[in-house]
Amino acid sequence: MQEEPAPPETAPLRAPGRLLTERLELRPFTLEDHAEYARICSDEEVMRYIGAGKANTPDITWRSMAGMLGHWQLLGYGIWAVTLRGGGIIGHAGFIDVPGWPGFELAWLLGRGHWGKGYAREAARAALQVAHDTLQRERVISLIRPQNAPSIRLAQALGAQRTGTVEMMGSEAELFVHRKLPAL
Repeated sequence: MQEEPAPPETAPLRAPGRLLTERLELRPFTLEDHAEYARICSDEEVMRYIGAGKANTPDITWRSMAGMLGHWQLLGYGIWAVTLRGGGIIGHAGFIDVPGWPGFELAWLLGRGHWGKGYAREAARAALQVAHDTLQRERVISLIRPQNAPSIRLAQALGAQRTGTVEMMGSEAELFVHRKLPAL
């Protein structure tokens, strides 16, 4: 009896582990990030529209970081730690694509001291470019609480269109769909 050849294995598309923008570096989280990232995520105002809408304890932030790193391990893409070039962590940006989620999501979060400086736009734009060009994602969404006006403005500045609402972790979120960006 002749054996059939095994089907060719197709590797999933992988995002680069590190991205550089004009002012930022997006890279995987490290153990050294925990203390500062836990401080960022312990701020009630920063976390107001994220997840369940409340500040994280250091142990919850630890689990969150582990989950983000696991996402990379399992899928080849995920959420990057956002750092100032040559400096420390200021937040995160990247992708959420877990079972039961409404779609392939581009998400971002910055510590309050870094709001209003264009860092979220810079990081999100770089990540969105990877989603479309490297990961070949036709549909990229962002889920944003209706009261989060700055994130809504950012999604719209990136070309996203509001297409409806979804229930997310016990409350309503607006669903924005990002169009493909022109090359940088």
